[in-house]
Amino acid sequence: MTGPSEESAPGHPEPTESAQPSELFSEDRTDSAPHPAASGFEAEPTQVVQPQYPQQGQYPQQQPAPPLPQPSQGQQYQQPYDQNLPPLQPQPPQAPPQQAAQYPPQQQYAPPPQQQQAVPGLPQPQGRHALPDELATASLVKPQKRKPQSGWRKALYVGTGKLVNPGESPKDTRKRELIAQINQPLRGCYKIAMLSLKGGVGKTTTTTTLGSTFASLRGDRVVAVDANPDRGTLSQKIPIETTATVRHLLRDADKITRYSDVRSYTSQGGSRLEILASEQDPAVSEAFSEDDYRRTVNLLEHFYNIVLTDCGTGLMHSAMKGVLDVADALVVVSSGSVDGARSASATLDWLEAHGYGDLVKRSVAVINSVRPKGGSVDLDKLSAHFGARVRSVCRIPFDPHLEEGAEIELDRLDEDTRLALLELAATVADGFGGQQYQPIQP
Repeated sequence: MTGPSEESAPGHPEPTESAQPSELFSEDRTDSAPHPAASGFEAEPTQVVQPQYPQQGQYPQQQPAPPLPQPSQGQQYQQPYDQNLPPLQPQPPQAPPQQAAQYPPQQQYAPPPQQQQAVPGLPQPQGRHALPDELATASLVKPQKRKPQSGWRKALYVGTGKLVNPGESPKDTRKRELIAQINQPLRGCYKIAMLSLKGGVGKTTTTTTLGSTFASLRGDRVVAVDANPDRGTLSQKIPIETTATVRHLLRDADKITRYSDVRSYTSQGGSRLEILASEQDPAVSEAFSEDDYRRTVNLLEHFYNIVLTDCGTGLMHSAMKGVLDVADALVVVSSGSVDGARSASATLDWLEAHGYGDLVKRSVAVINSVRPKGGSVDLDKLSAHFGARVRSVCRIPFDPHLEEGAEIELDRLDEDTRLALLELAATVADGFGGQQYQPIQP
């Protein structure tokens, strides 16, 4: 009796026709394991292994790959780092990383175009963001010739019914430039001391003409103070409007609170120059002291922009120290004679010897011609002598109207005299720069 065949042996059932080989030998199928009844073994529970993830902070630190050998600048790779890799091709030398990563500050933090402003060194906005300079008058309005003010040019301009305009003459151009220089901005009160050791050189006349030039061209208030302790003549150069003097002003100083209060103590000429007279009564023996002058200037500087002081001929009287201590500029007047020049030079020597060297360096020397004819004195050499010691030298020509010694009217002066006074006023106005506002530092 033969035993059962291998095909019908227990524990090995025959596969059905519907079963495919791929399904029988698939490793992903869960039913590929033998059924527990057919295998004869007790099935063990299936354990699902969950992947284990390291906790935070437990990741192993990866070791950085060893750096590739860098060739020096101008050299090539001699051997590749990995023998299995193809040889590296030589690369052109490159800038160091720290230099290649640098960018200009204006490109790194540039604001948007609509928020950019005109900054020196940066590209300026174009189009609708154009700068205001493009709308300036000089770039939009066609320049025209100025009207002539004098001479044959004015006659031709007026005679042709203003159809032919030859333009202004060089002298008119010079006058216009001087007037613009005189009208430069001034901050606060500028105090000018008029000084001379010798009488008869035209110091008081120069004080009046210089102050009248400033007052007629500028919109500021200009006043001249007679600080001569020996009955000065400054008040005689303009029409007298009041008999009040500097003594009355000091007596009523506590009552003065506005400009109209000060105006009642001064006289004003046609040029708008105001003059504060000195004491004219010879019976008054009280001298004009340093304290009196300081009190006077401290009061006037609240209401006037330019204060001229007509000093006496003496340097040792009490008021002179106060004049020199508060002065912003000094004008030394000399005549065109030898003795007048020596006196003016001695004045500069005395100032330098008594600690006023800085005041001498920024002073202006005036050579005033008090005679109709120039004589034999070389004025060029005289100007060179003072020019080596002071800031500038100006010449005032002889004028018949000034020789009269009466009230001075600018309209009656010769044209050359008016031009010389403009140059003197413009030279003094150059010192206004020390009184300007300084920009606020961030």
